[in-house]
Amino acid sequence: MTTTRVSAPAKLTWTLRVGDRRADGYHDLESEMVSLDLVDEVTISEPGEGVSLSSASHPGFAGLDLGPGNLVSRALALCGRRAAVELTKRIPMGGGLGGGSSDAGAILRWAGFSDLEAASRLGGDVPFCVAGGRAMVRGLGEVVEPLPHVDRTVVLLLPPLSVATPAAYRALDELRGEGGGRHDRNDLTPAALRVAPALSRWIDALAGVTGAEVVLAGSGSTLFVEGSLAEFGCSGMEHLAVDGVAARVVEARTIPADAGGPSR
Repeated sequence: MTTTRVSAPAKLTWTLRVGDRRADGYHDLESEMVSLDLVDEVTISEPGEGVSLSSASHPGFAGLDLGPGNLVSRALALCGRRAAVELTKRIPMGGGLGGGSSDAGAILRWAGFSDLEAASRLGGDVPFCVAGGRAMVRGLGEVVEPLPHVDRTVVLLLPPLSVATPAAYRALDELRGEGGGRHDRNDLTPAALRVAPALSRWIDALAGVTGAEVVLAGSGSTLFVEGSLAEFGCSGMEHLAVDGVAARVVEARTIPADAGGPSR
């Protein structure tokens, strides 16, 4: 049996411009994305089959779909490979950090699969997660233009709520029909706030403790600020509470493209 371990870094949407709704219902994007040192570990064993969850995974992944519709299974099918895959999950689900897409990207990197247009059929974030590092991403995600690595530290806030991406795009179309729907850093911010108004309280809370500009990651619900906890005088902070409800706080750094390579 051959076993290979591949890191699957979280994806952070640094900036996002969203084009108008196309005839096919989709939107063209222009987005700077970066990889973070918050990573899942993907262990691939041949021969074998099936996807399982490691006992070392962060709590909260018990409901993860590990069936044929899972992005890892679909990535294996796309590259024509069969293997047993064990996931050690650390990237939070449903927060816009591309956990499932990153796992799929790790599989495609392991398989040497480089057709980014085909990868985009698994999801718009998958092509970037194949490439990793820092890049400008355009179209439906299939155009990935590498950019030089920049060392950055960010503080992530993971509110206990979710924003469904399709709902965010529907809200964006509605807002644009009303003459709005634009934002300096992330065009989905007004839409996400329409879908989940409670998100505004978490934005205010993070801005209050850091004094920094708070940015929405993708369609959310993850929020981030550039800088370290030490810089903000918050060393050791692991949670931030709003109205008695705590949200996880994570400090992370950007990493270059070759940081997610396979090891045996």
